[in-house]
Amino acid sequence: MAEDEIAKHTKKIYKTWRAKELDLWHKLKEIMVEIFIIVFAVTVSIWFHNRSEHSHQQEDVKIFLLGLQKDLTADIAEMQEDRHSYEMQQAAFNYIKHTKPGEKLNSDSVVYYSNWIYNTTALNPNNGRFEGFKSAGKLGFIENDSLQNDILDLYQENIPSLLSSTSNYIDRKNIFFQYLQKTIHRITDSTDNLTEVLTTEEANYISKGLSFTSEITGRYDATIAKMKKIIAEIEKEYNR
Repeated sequence: MAEDEIAKHTKKIYKTWRAKELDLWHKLKEIMVEIFIIVFAVTVSIWFHNRSEHSHQQEDVKIFLLGLQKDLTADIAEMQEDRHSYEMQQAAFNYIKHTKPGEKLNSDSVVYYSNWIYNTTALNPNNGRFEGFKSAGKLGFIENDSLQNDILDLYQENIPSLLSSTSNYIDRKNIFFQYLQKTIHRITDSTDNLTEVLTTEEANYISKGLSFTSEITGRYDATIAKMKKIIAEIEKEYNR
């Protein structure tokens, strides 16, 4: 509609300028009025357009943040289990590394810790929503600077640091798995020599490195804390 108004008043300017019955001063006054109307119409049109665009942007932000809230809630549940897994892996390898030369491991303890001895754990973050929003260039639409910064810190610092630590740990554990694969053999149809293998010097040495998971659990704690903070900020933003 603004285009129609501009076209109408532009035609009126042309007609006024061409009108032979009007003197120059009258023409100028009429033209100035029409120009003012055109400028006003354009300004109002731009204002409504910007307001509409801003409204759409903030609706996109709301959809993203409420979806992110669900992603982070799911991630926290997974991470709490992962963190427990690393605590148990630490306990398992602490038990192995403290075995004295010639000392036998308790078979029941080995069975108890077996899940954690053979376990590998790594976070699989629900980051598709974030990556899509980021790729679309929409992160700047988040007007809460603190919330925007926390989200960026989470996905560009906390999670990468955590994944780096767990990846390094899994690399060390794969060395342990390779050693077991080379040295474990069956004694009977239902038993093997695992307890003896775990008391060897090499297994003891590898276990010492695997018994330190405090860096990983610390990064889990920092990442979970950041996620909880973001969730709280989103809840405050939308009163839910």
